[in-house]
Amino acid sequence: MFSDFFLKSFRILLLPFALLYWLAISIRNWLFDKNISRSSSFALPLICVGNLSVGGTGKSPMVEYLVRLLKDRFRVATLSRGYKRKTKGYALAGALTTALEIGDEPMQFHLKFPEVPVAVGEERIVAIPQLLHDKPDTEAIILDDAFQHRSVRAGLNILLTDSSNLFTRDFYLPTGDLRDLKSSYKRAQVIVVTKCNPDMTADEKQKIISEINPQPGQQVFFTAIGYGQSYHILNRSVGDISENTEVLLVTGIANPRPLENWLEKQSSSYQVSRYSDHHIFTIDDLKDIRKKYEGLTAENKIILTTEKDAVRLVKFKTEIAGWPLYVIPVRHHFLFNEGNRFDESVVNYILEFSKPVKN
Repeated sequence: MFSDFFLKSFRILLLPFALLYWLAISIRNWLFDKNISRSSSFALPLICVGNLSVGGTGKSPMVEYLVRLLKDRFRVATLSRGYKRKTKGYALAGALTTALEIGDEPMQFHLKFPEVPVAVGEERIVAIPQLLHDKPDTEAIILDDAFQHRSVRAGLNILLTDSSNLFTRDFYLPTGDLRDLKSSYKRAQVIVVTKCNPDMTADEKQKIISEINPQPGQQVFFTAIGYGQSYHILNRSVGDISENTEVLLVTGIANPRPLENWLEKQSSSYQVSRYSDHHIFTIDDLKDIRKKYEGLTAENKIILTTEKDAVRLVKFKTEIAGWPLYVIPVRHHFLFNEGNRFDESVVNYILEFSKPVKN
């Protein structure tokens, strides 16, 4: 509690830097708006998933949602930056690829959807032609975390914003979490308010829509976090978390609080080994995790981590062999029975894009 207060107070002191940051991104966006800086488009559907802030708004689960929705109907690929990987430039995931080579989130996509091309590249405008060269039958590309990268113009922009920290209430880095202008929301065709209370009322929904003030034609959706069946990190056996289970949560994600809230309801008690977002785990980390796990007093106890963290832990197969280390999948659950409408918007975008132009 004290540390949170100290951090917020310190960030307020950085307000002059936040104003300079706002000026810099304002000039950058103005250059693109006036076509002084150029945006390039491509002759296939590009679906961009992004946000206006740093931190977790649920981009990876949304990319996975889109892959599940589209992969059996279209030849779809994903393109990410590959944050915190040890390589640079363009790379296409293959059978021997590791998270160190392409980043944890793209590796997660590759492991879950091995039939889907997963590529990384810091410069999307360069990586897209390379991806199409490698996979010329690609019919659509999902751009992960690319909303602020305006050198590429996507046809469908899906903007995510966390219900507990809406972009309308945020401020610019480093005082707040915004990395793009608030007004940039107008460039999105779809806005998804994520991590909502599953019991959100229609009145609460309407208040948020009014606050966002969507532009004509913009669609606003609401999702809650859903958790799938946990499974063992190595042998994929099903895990069981009950009211008698004590859990050690190992997490290196931006916002683990929703998962902690879920554990409060599902388990007898839990402890957390918290690491920075995209943390690269070491042998010393494993020793600390093992020590904390052995300190749990319940007879029924497990270690739980996210799929994003699991791709950075699985390399220690020898060290974690025999550990009760389970992985919990995270998914978006659309509220107000609007999932079908969202699905139709995405599919129709691709179908309309592919229609021949009439003379």
